[in-house]
Amino acid sequence: MRARLATVAAIIALSAGCGQTPEPTPTQQTSPSATVQTTKSSAAVSTSGAGHSNAFVAKRVALDDHAMGTTVSIATFTTPTLSEEQIRPKLQKALDEIRRLQALMTTWSETSEVSQVNAAAGKQAVVVGSETFAVIQKSIWAGNVSEGVFDITFEAMKGLWKFDEGAEDKIPSKEAIEKARKLIDYKQITIDEKARSVKLNKPQMRMNLGGIAKGYAIDAAARVLVSEGITSFFAQAGGDLYIAGKKPDGSRFKVGIRDPRGSGPTDYFALIEVEDHAFSTAGDYERAFVKDQKRYHHIIDPRTGYPANACRSVTVWAKDAFMADAVDDAIFILGPEKGLALIESIEDAGAVIVDAKNKVWVSKRLDGKVKMLRNPTDGT
Repeated sequence: MRARLATVAAIIALSAGCGQTPEPTPTQQTSPSATVQTTKSSAAVSTSGAGHSNAFVAKRVALDDHAMGTTVSIATFTTPTLSEEQIRPKLQKALDEIRRLQALMTTWSETSEVSQVNAAAGKQAVVVGSETFAVIQKSIWAGNVSEGVFDITFEAMKGLWKFDEGAEDKIPSKEAIEKARKLIDYKQITIDEKARSVKLNKPQMRMNLGGIAKGYAIDAAARVLVSEGITSFFAQAGGDLYIAGKKPDGSRFKVGIRDPRGSGPTDYFALIEVEDHAFSTAGDYERAFVKDQKRYHHIIDPRTGYPANACRSVTVWAKDAFMADAVDDAIFILGPEKGLALIESIEDAGAVIVDAKNKVWVSKRLDGKVKMLRNPTDGT
């Protein structure tokens, strides 16, 4: 499971121009999120009748901030009926929605609903709100369809592998890993849909929704934007993003898939045009260290307690961010063959996988939609 919120490997080219991706102006972001590249661009859109030369110039409007332990980026364009001054409060509403959900599901606050469930482990069930319950319920589904490799009770491993706060290139002892693994079992979560309650059956068990909550929050932010009359935008939190509509000139947004062993977040090996879909990426390159010529990273296989080693990156394309976020880690851990079988079983979803041997696998639904620029870089 993710010992942190996974980083996105996608680079979004938000150009208002047609056909080309101009040289981007990067938005500065801090780890653990990747750099989302956008362009400060505009496009002339005719707003007049025949014989008139008046044209509206669409301007990009963006909000970059932090929430859910990562960088959040939300961007759209002005329209003939929505000015920048009108748009900015709407973007803020979307960010506020993400932060509201963070307060419910974080493990960094003792008063969050998830922390209350953890505090009552082995004792009693805790009633939670409908949103937290929905995320936990989806997490259990993800565990069931992934042979148990997606497991939100991975929080028992906290402090053993240190890829986030107080990062260390230290490998935990086998004894410590095995002791923690005894507390990892999502099937020991009891939920009561009628009572909307959640219980961790074993004392000292812990859950963490970091591997799925951001996708849920991005979808919620997207709903806010749509309700505010914004129909063309992208919303991203770390490794999870949703792209709605098209650019002002009518062309689709382009998403670049990052090279896992490339020179950085702007170095990508493939492109996909996206409209009204989500992306979520799991990769072994952002939260990692190399020791004795072996890479150790934040995506932990709960079956072993060690970093998964079947893939280098997995990018999932799905109708919503919640679904994409629910399965990207699972596919990464399962490996390309079982991972592709999983993604093909999900309606309107696809994946691009770079496996441990640097081979690129593309699911059937993305066949013909992925533009390969080159092969990914090889390396440890």
